[in-house]
Amino acid sequence: MMSEKKESGRGLAFLPLLVFVFVYLATGVILTAKGVDKAFYQLPSPVAVIIGIVAAFFIVKGTVDEKFDMLVKGCGDSNIVIMCLIYLLAGAFTTVSREIGGVDAVVDMGMAVLSPKYASAGLFVISAFIATATGTSVGTVVAMTPIGVGIAQAGGLNVILAVGAVIGGCMFGDNLSIISDTTIAATRTQRVRMKDKFNVNAAIAIPAAIVTIVLLVIYGSPETVVPAGEYSYDFVKVLPYIFVLVSALGGMNVFVVLTGGILFSGAIGLWNHTFSMLGYSQAIYGGFTGMMDIFLLSMLMGGLARMVERGGGIDWILGKVSQVIGNRKTAELGIAGMVSLTNIATANNTVSILINGELSKKLSLKYGVDPRRTASLLDIFSCVFQGLLPYGAQILIAASLMGSGTNPLSLISSCWYQYMLAIFAIISIFVPYADGYIRRHPLEADPD
Repeated sequence: MMSEKKESGRGLAFLPLLVFVFVYLATGVILTAKGVDKAFYQLPSPVAVIIGIVAAFFIVKGTVDEKFDMLVKGCGDSNIVIMCLIYLLAGAFTTVSREIGGVDAVVDMGMAVLSPKYASAGLFVISAFIATATGTSVGTVVAMTPIGVGIAQAGGLNVILAVGAVIGGCMFGDNLSIISDTTIAATRTQRVRMKDKFNVNAAIAIPAAIVTIVLLVIYGSPETVVPAGEYSYDFVKVLPYIFVLVSALGGMNVFVVLTGGILFSGAIGLWNHTFSMLGYSQAIYGGFTGMMDIFLLSMLMGGLARMVERGGGIDWILGKVSQVIGNRKTAELGIAGMVSLTNIATANNTVSILINGELSKKLSLKYGVDPRRTASLLDIFSCVFQGLLPYGAQILIAASLMGSGTNPLSLISSCWYQYMLAIFAIISIFVPYADGYIRRHPLEADPD
């Protein structure tokens, strides 16, 4: 490999990142105007990144060999490789656990203990638990929205409010789950441990969830209380999720956690004859292939970010941002604002974190923002807007499952948790009530 030459701050070098965002955004807007369903998800994000990389080859200075050197080093950065391996293992765990009936068991367990009197609040809590356990907000929306609609119609609830509670719970889990795409991206880009990010994040997310639950209890009670349905579940199938959650919070190495979860779920599947050894291996591989989109996106984004950084683009934008940032609080507001705007543009919270990860890390170092807090802010504000976008996957899917004629815009006002999360996160910037964990625990390098 040839040695790299880093340029000083150069605005043109930042353009390839803007090309990626513009292509992604413009495609979604054009397809939306044409009436295409889920328009913002039609262009595969790795293809959009390739367009940005091609632009970088024309813009960044150096020979073709030097540019390939930058690209390959970025794609092969140790943190990028670790991130991609975690994605693969998380996908395998999710798929194997789903194959043994784990998701259905978690849903039925939640519904078995749900009091119809507190149906809206219960839907939020159950959705939050499922999304935290499985690491997928979209999967939870698919599983819980029909249940929420059915309970609301049977119990005299406001259907829009019930589905809004479901979406809110899903975004709670998406934000906090240690196996969600957003958590993996936020912790790896900031080089922090998942356990630490969880604890910092929870100090903001849990109060927001409590306020949401109280509001749902007060304003979401049914007009008539109907008896709960009969739900049976196999608690054994829930155990792999509990193992992964508890062991991760206990500080266990994330590779050990996810591998253990895959083995745990596989043992249950083999024991109850859900699949054979061959079927088990196919489920694992199916989980791998299901993560190919985010795998390729992360790898290629690493390469694009390296080219932009070595071309001076990151230093240039850092200099521009620094002109309006003067201290830690404004740096945190800047990080929150950047990831929020990017998410609005791309309708993808993981993409938003990856785009802003390196710049946020530099801002944190310059203005003394703890990287655990930076990871938390990136994840929080990307999830806030992802759960409010009428063209985002979560609201689009929920609206489609509610039946034809449901306008996605009608759901936005009922997604109370996302508003509460944003409010508590902004308060935490000006009144650092959530920094107790940071003060008590000195920063440690991520052992992974």
